[in-house]
Amino acid sequence: MNEKLNIGKWPENVMIVDADYIGKVAFNLIVNFERMIGRRIPNADLAHWIDCIALDGGVREGDQHTSVVFIHDKHQQQLQNFQPASYQEELHEKAFHDKLGEFMMYTLPVESELVEKEEFLIDVVNTISNLKEVKRIMIVSDTDNGYDNLRHALRQVDEEKHVTVFAMQPLPGGNFKQEILGFSLMSALGIQSSELNK
Repeated sequence: MNEKLNIGKWPENVMIVDADYIGKVAFNLIVNFERMIGRRIPNADLAHWIDCIALDGGVREGDQHTSVVFIHDKHQQQLQNFQPASYQEELHEKAFHDKLGEFMMYTLPVESELVEKEEFLIDVVNTISNLKEVKRIMIVSDTDNGYDNLRHALRQVDEEKHVTVFAMQPLPGGNFKQEILGFSLMSALGIQSSELNK
């Protein structure tokens, strides 16, 4: 697994994302909000969502550099319910630049016959949190099914590092900042608060 993460020098900011999980959460939001607000909701804007996660994680405007690591089942060829979506053609080793700096994306397929995805994600978290150059870590994982292991892994992280975990509901305990995942996804799906107030 460490060979897959061998990308040279890492930036100060790193996002670690369970891509299969965010695809499912986006799907559930689309289905529920289409019914609620009475209109079709398009796939989420991936760059907009990444910006929202970065801002919630403490990244500010300027010449920042952020790596985004998408962990996914090897049988999945694309990120579900997002645009762009193709792991190999549109995301892996592709970058975009905006007011928050440069975002470089990587995709890591999980060989599920060899290792469970949750275990793989924890390995990635451990590897990246041990890199001295990384100062800020943003984690989006399936906390409904793997929170205890993640919380345990994060206990070992240097207190100087700024760690934010994103989940759909508040999490008990933990030596990290928490943010609600649904807000960034709703924004990326183009769901306006004014529509919810009708």
